[in-house]
Order: sequence, then C-alpha cells, then structure tokens
Amino acid sequence: MSIKVENITKIYGEQKALNDVSFEVGAGEIVGFLGPNGAGKSTMMKILTCFIPQTSGKASVCGFDVETQSLLVRKQVGYLPEHNPLYLDMYVKEYLEFIGGLHKVDDIRARVKHMVELTGLQIEQNKKIGALSKGYRQRVGLAQAMIHDPKVLILDEPTTGLDPNQLEEIRGLIKNIGKEKTVMLSTHIMQEVEAVCDKVIIINHGEIVANDTTNKLKQVEQQAVIVEFDGEASRTAIKSIAGVKEAKSTEGKTWIVMGATDVDLRKSLFDYAVKNNLSILSLQKAENKLEDIFKSLTKGE
Repeated sequence: MSIKVENITKIYGEQKALNDVSFEVGAGEIVGFLGPNGAGKSTMMKILTCFIPQTSGKASVCGFDVETQSLLVRKQVGYLPEHNPLYLDMYVKEYLEFIGGLHKVDDIRARVKHMVELTGLQIEQNKKIGALSKGYRQRVGLAQAMIHDPKVLILDEPTTGLDPNQLEEIRGLIKNIGKEKTVMLSTHIMQEVEAVCDKVIIINHGEIVANDTTNKLKQVEQQAVIVEFDGEASRTAIKSIAGVKEAKSTEGKTWIVMGATDVDLRKSLFDYAVKNNLSILSLQKAENKLEDIFKSLTKGE
C-alpha cells in the first residue's frame, strides 16, 4: 500500500479534528479525499506529509512511519498545499532548481527541464512567478511537488480559483501523472472527482462516512426512473407498484419514481401503463450524482 492509515485521531485543545480514521490507498490509484469545510481533510494531509503529528494511531507512506521515519516519508511524498507557497520574485526555472537543490536531486537542470515539459510551463519558464496567472502558478506548484520524483502526490485543493480552461488543463495533468504515481487530492468540485479519480473517500466531522470506487459509490440502494405518460397518472396507484417507495410529479404527466434496486421499475411502470390504457412517451433511469451522495452523507440524511 502507498498510504496506510490506522485509527488516526487528532485533537486540537478540546476539538477532535479526526476521530479514529482508517483507510488505505493502493499504488497507482487516484483518490479523491472529500468533505465539507472543517471536516478534517487538510489535517489528515498534514499528518501524512509530516507537517503535524497525530494525537494517536498510526500512518505510513510507502511502508515508512510518518512519526518515526518522517525524513524517509518526505522523500516519498510530493505535497501541494491548499495555499500554494511560492517565491514570487524568483523565476520559474530558478525556483525549481532551488527546490531540486533542497531535495539533493541529481542533474538538477535535466530534471527541471523535464518538469517544465511535463507541466506545460515551456512558454512561461523564463518569467518571474509573480507575473504568472493562477493556472500557471498551480503548474509551478505541481512541478515543485514532483521535482524529486516522489512515489506519492498529495494535493490539497489543487484547482481552487481556476477558470474552466485552466481546470480542464490541470485535471488532464493530474490524470496523466496518476498513470505513474499514487495521487491523493482534496476538492469540493464533484465533476473533478468523477473525471479524474478512481476511488473516493468522504470524511465528515472527522470520521470516514464513505470509502469506495466512484462507480460503486453511485450504486446506492435506491434507483430513480423518469417516466412520461401521454395522460394523467395517479400517485397513489404508482406508489402501489411493487418496489416503488416514492413518486413525484414534475409536470403532471412526467414522474420521478424511486424504489429499491432489486426490482426493475421500468418493467413495472410499463405494466402499469398497459393496465391503465396509458402510453409511455419516455422512460429512463436517472443517474445517481456524486454531488447528491456527498450532500446526503455529509448532512446526515
């Protein structure tokens, strides 16, 4: 396992930021670490990158303990914090060479050249960082996180404040990086998780409330079907259909029907329409959205 967390608890004074948290991240996975503000995401990431110690529990990165082998952990980890700390008066290549020197990277100039190409900084490499747009500053942040060729990348809100074009570019870059490295990223953008991540971990009030692949997480124990009849239908009659838990009319003849997953509601609704001399104009399953699942899990619904 690239990351292994066992019963981690972190207490600040009287506040418990993390409460007995456990999870694992396998090699080569891109994992979305999600949660509302104050849920404990950044605290967990700071523990994994050895910025702060845990109160209790154990965590390891690439087999090295974050508490007793912190220097070895830092060699395995590239970290981009939420507020990307950069020296704005330094030039891009100068800054990357400086960071590479701190990591004692061999053949720094060749490594910097490779990072510039990988992160798409070629046209901006001779500018001062302070003159770059937010998107290019994030690229510089990613380049410094990878300059020492770590096995694990931990990215805290890597796309905050980017415009749609920059978002797409950074997502593509992260996905490309994930082909070779383990990536753990936090974000509030659900579309980003669905586009980039293999797996999702959701934390709320310092506790894990979901830990699964994006596809399995969306396969909740309830299905929804949108059906449009050519005439009026009875809510009471629809609710009496086997497997139906709820039915809501959106435009009189169009219904959202919800029920258990062990019965195909589409067949049941077709049978209902035939029995009541109705024609079905459209019938489709509604896709479960990760955003709705996130809201449900973090609001305690």
